[in-house]
Amino acid sequence: MTFCIAITRRVLVCAVLATTPIWAQAQSIVMSSTTSTEQSGLFAHLLPAFKKASGLDVKVVALGTGQALDMARRGDADVVFVHDQVAEEKFVADGFGLKRLPVMYNDFVLIGPKADPAGTKGKDIVAALAKLSGSNTAFVSRGDKSGTHAAELRFWKMANLTDQKGSGYKECGCGMGPALNIAASSGAYVMADRATWLNFKNRADLAILVEGDQRLFNQYGVMVVNPAKHAHVKQGDAQKFVDWITSAAGQTTIADYKIGGEQLFFPNANK
Repeated sequence: MTFCIAITRRVLVCAVLATTPIWAQAQSIVMSSTTSTEQSGLFAHLLPAFKKASGLDVKVVALGTGQALDMARRGDADVVFVHDQVAEEKFVADGFGLKRLPVMYNDFVLIGPKADPAGTKGKDIVAALAKLSGSNTAFVSRGDKSGTHAAELRFWKMANLTDQKGSGYKECGCGMGPALNIAASSGAYVMADRATWLNFKNRADLAILVEGDQRLFNQYGVMVVNPAKHAHVKQGDAQKFVDWITSAAGQTTIADYKIGGEQLFFPNANK
């Protein structure tokens, strides 16, 4: 009888194992991404929905866009989700990524003290930077090769001030959250993505001073890392994330993420 029970238990266990979904074995992919997607709270909203749809866990490493792309170049990520289109297209052209797809957008904003001592307030980011340079007002740059840093450098170049940013210009070599904290504690100006700003609690006397300039447009893209460069890349599972986030379900999930009733990201995968 005991032998028969042992056989029965063994059969039952096998039956359970046979019917357990494959994804229940905690399959996962690694995603290198920008700090804005993490610090804005988007991933805390987005990734549980993806796991429910796919069964896959996503392990996010949030870095500046340049560092996120470097991580993928080394083969330490399966998928990349960042916001510097020029750098992303080069990443693909160099053979490190498969097809780049647009996912969503928002905008950059110039943050500074409400009193605006440099007189930057308005809709012209280039004119605002010229005023900051001329007044030598404190400005915190991320200085970390992130998408936000790359955008900031483009705007300085547009203003013909690449080498004349003023004595108040300081690079922190840090993420968006820490850069905002430094600006809040020192009364400095800083360029930020709107999503991280909306989720930022330690605002002190800071406020949005420049917004609405079309040049402040901030596009995000996603790419599967090329397995031809790194054979261990989980191409199939990474592609599932890309397919989902650019699908109607993924795009709706992005649009549904709001803080205080304000939408942080605007899906545009199909435009």
